[in-house]
Formats: sequence, structure tokens, C-alpha cells
Amino acid sequence: MIDISLTKLLLLAVVALIVLGPERLPHAARTAGALLRRMRNGWDSVRAEVEREIQAEEIKRTLRETAENARATHESVRDDVRAAGAEIRGASERIRDTFTETQTARAAGREPDPALDMLPLKRGEPVPPENETHDRT
Repeated sequence: MIDISLTKLLLLAVVALIVLGPERLPHAARTAGALLRRMRNGWDSVRAEVEREIQAEEIKRTLRETAENARATHESVRDDVRAAGAEIRGASERIRDTFTETQTARAAGREPDPALDMLPLKRGEPVPPENETHDRT
């Protein structure tokens, strides 16, 4: 805003009184005040509009970031679910293979391999020694 000191304001009032005269000075002051109010209101509305635009841009940016985070989380969860599904499929295949081998051995009239008694949870895990007893319930 314009910085006008008291002395400058008094000097301006004296010049206006001399130029306009005492009859027209009140009307000119009201007109100047009205123009200042309009200018201030216009400036305030422009400032408010700019602030609204800035807030709208911040909201849009936040929404984009949230969407990107949600997409990344979705992909991570999807990958975890796929990995768990693959692990479950592998375990079920090993169980089926063990069951098939056990059934085949029994059908052939021989005792199944004792190593099949203890099914490893994951491929590559060591099979416990045969002399350990396992509680099968």
C-alpha cells in the first residue's frame, strides 16, 4: 500500500481546498473515498482469487501424490499376493507328489520311503534324519 505521512496528507488537503474550494471539496472527498474502496475491494478480490487458485493447485498435487502412493501400494500388495499364491501352489504340488508316491508305494506292496513322512515346507530344506520320531496326529 502507499505510505503517506500525516504531513503529506495535510499538504494534500490544503492544496485540494485551494484548487476545489470549500463547496466542491466534500463531494470530491466522497468520490475519492469511493474510488479507493473500489480499488481496495478489487485488489482484495484478485488476491482472494489467486489464493483460491493456489489452494486448488495444492489440492490437485496432493491428489496426484495420493493416487501415485495408492498405485504403488496396490502393485506391492498384488506382488505379495502373487508370491504367496506361488508358494502355496508349490507346497500343494509337493504335498500331492508325496501323497502320490506314498500311495504308489503302498499299492505296490512296499513301505513308503520314511523320508516322505516329513514333508519339507520349502524346496531345498533339509529332511530330518530317519531316526527321529515324528508325532503324526
